[in-house]
Amino acid sequence: MDISVVIPLYNEAESLPELAEWIERVMNENGFSYEVLFINDGSTDDSWNVIKELHDKNPNMKGISFRRNYGKSPALNTGFNRAQGNVIITMDADLQDSPDEIPALYRMITDEGYDLVSGWKKKRYDPLSKTLPTKLFNATARRVSGIHNLHDFNCGLKAYRHEVVKHIEVYGDMHRYVPYLAKIAGFTRIGEKEVKHRPRKYGMTKFGLDRFVNGYLDLITLWFQAKFGVKPMHFFGLLGSLMFLLGFIAVIVVGSLKLYNMYSGNSYTLVTNSPYFYLALTLMILGTQLFLTGFLGELIIRHSNDRNHYEINEEVMSSTPALPARERVDTPLVTPVTREHVNITTP
Repeated sequence: MDISVVIPLYNEAESLPELAEWIERVMNENGFSYEVLFINDGSTDDSWNVIKELHDKNPNMKGISFRRNYGKSPALNTGFNRAQGNVIITMDADLQDSPDEIPALYRMITDEGYDLVSGWKKKRYDPLSKTLPTKLFNATARRVSGIHNLHDFNCGLKAYRHEVVKHIEVYGDMHRYVPYLAKIAGFTRIGEKEVKHRPRKYGMTKFGLDRFVNGYLDLITLWFQAKFGVKPMHFFGLLGSLMFLLGFIAVIVVGSLKLYNMYSGNSYTLVTNSPYFYLALTLMILGTQLFLTGFLGELIIRHSNDRNHYEINEEVMSSTPALPARERVDTPLVTPVTREHVNITTP
């Protein structure tokens, strides 16, 4: 199969028939074999019934419905697990992403060798309250992730090589950082294509300021996991040791000043009267706690089943037992390795 189109949606019943017809036309004009996976994220409108009607008319239109609203990331991850196409396209269901972009995105993956191609909506039809936070968010994401060629991390219109979606896990609200997740997994050929942004035709935007704040928190989480996920002691241990050392030095200074004043005949004061004593004590306590946090993290990682999981691209192995040098005939076998995925029951 050439293409799987994964479309997460929430209350988009009005736009689905038009979107499905548009995708079908593009696929037929280009001769693609395809499937469209509508992931109904607990919609409260008639979206699921519309998806079932679309499937009855065209078996390539498939659907998965959650029992409740989980969010865009779980919907995408479910679609990635089920996708069978050589190239996976993701887009939003609100008709602001154009299916006419699919052929060009497909060719960038298959012909130009990209692992992931992200859309860039250079000209947007969103209100200023959405575009300004988006620009600030993207600037931060570029700096933290090191993917400097992407202007729009949060664009829903993206294309992936099949292997990419099978080696990443999208959870929480991490859909904003799929390019970063792909980079962490070792897929570094990440490109960008300028795409058209269409005004919303039906319904209302799902964007809120809470998503903007949560996006930064998720970015910090992802950065920490990438840097110290398997070596937490390198972060907490170093920071804790530095804080404890500073506190210890401060205690020595305060104690030395106390002794100096005692033996020099100056006025007698208690060590506890000095605010520096409490600052030093606080540093030592915090340093000890951070060090123990790193130590406990190392113990957890040591007993984790994924502590020695590494993404393998391919293997070159011999298909026959080893023979003496004069009799040995090497038969190389190239075996791609993929991660097993848990099947998700479709209601």
